[in-house]
Amino acid sequence: MDLKDYVASIPDFPKKGIIFRDITPILQNGDAFNEATNKLAQYAKKVGATIIAGPEARGFIFGCPVATKLNLGFIPVRKPGKLPRDVISQEYSLEYGTNTLCIHSDALKKGDRVLIIDDLLATGGTAKAACDLVEKAGATVAGLAFVIELVDLKGRELLKDYDVLSLTEFEGE
Repeated sequence: MDLKDYVASIPDFPKKGIIFRDITPILQNGDAFNEATNKLAQYAKKVGATIIAGPEARGFIFGCPVATKLNLGFIPVRKPGKLPRDVISQEYSLEYGTNTLCIHSDALKKGDRVLIIDDLLATGGTAKAACDLVEKAGATVAGLAFVIELVDLKGRELLKDYDVLSLTEFEGE
């Protein structure tokens, strides 16, 4: 099954000149969603992940079923003010400004091997911030896995020190 067949390309969204890659057709098709989950779970086994992490919100969508399938825990990576206990934070740069990601300060421990799962690798900023959070917590990034990679945006270059898997790739169009 080619998951690319289940990604809708929406021109001029959210603004003119952008082609939005929509993963909802994958989610709406049980076979495609299962295929994506299975491939991500195989990768998690390959890299020896002991826990899964995912940035909100689409990282939750793909990370949670992988964690469940492998009987592993899941760490939600959230924006500030969304987690109720003490947190570790990581600020990162955007094209125009900054953003911040957080995890609970007790979410990870030394020896944990974390697979970070998200729907999309674009510039890599969110993924790199998630890696920095994992390492700040004393754990190891086992790898990063994405359903879609936008290769023209060169996010993989920012993640060159890590093992990275993408299930599908798109060139800029």
